[in-house]
Amino acid sequence: MKNTSIVIIEDDEVLRCAYTTLINDVDGFYVVNSYPSADEALKKVVEDSPDVILLDIQLPGTNGIDAIPGIKKKLPRCHIIMLTVYESEEQVFNALSHGASGYITKNSPITKIIDSIKEVSEGGGPMSTNVARMVIKSFQKNQESPLSKRETQILELVSEGKSRSQIANELFIDWETVKTHIKNVYMKLDVNSKADAIKAARKDKLI
Repeated sequence: MKNTSIVIIEDDEVLRCAYTTLINDVDGFYVVNSYPSADEALKKVVEDSPDVILLDIQLPGTNGIDAIPGIKKKLPRCHIIMLTVYESEEQVFNALSHGASGYITKNSPITKIIDSIKEVSEGGGPMSTNVARMVIKSFQKNQESPLSKRETQILELVSEGKSRSQIANELFIDWETVKTHIKNVYMKLDVNSKADAIKAARKDKLI
């Protein structure tokens, strides 16, 4: 049986070494190389010629999502699995639309990560349970929503109990921008409070 060769792109050295050790312990899997950044990986990844790449999003220099097209251009047959702490809808859909084959969160057990590598090698699209649920939920939303994609995303985070500063940090936007979006949501839904906005949005399947 052909060994599945893997490259890991992860800036946390402890995690990088842990993933390498755990994956190399699995029969038929071989970590050919690992890198702390996508920029470094892109210099040598053609030489590595991996079957699968485990790719973090938050990296020094080029972030993981922006690196996907460059990797796919060099290695069109390579499967990319995002392995990240981020699970916002925008991050998931950006990664998948850029060419990622799977999306797994770092709190997944190592067995899930191993199974994901196997699954993607066989043509599957592995996702963490909560990410898969998010994808399904997005298809069930009201397609005639008056809210923009960003407004919907922010309202979902509000409904999860996140503060404006937490939302700003998660979406890489400033606090004032979050405040403006929330104000627009209230206006479009004709409500005056967070609770009413969530209630109205759920009633009309906007979130």
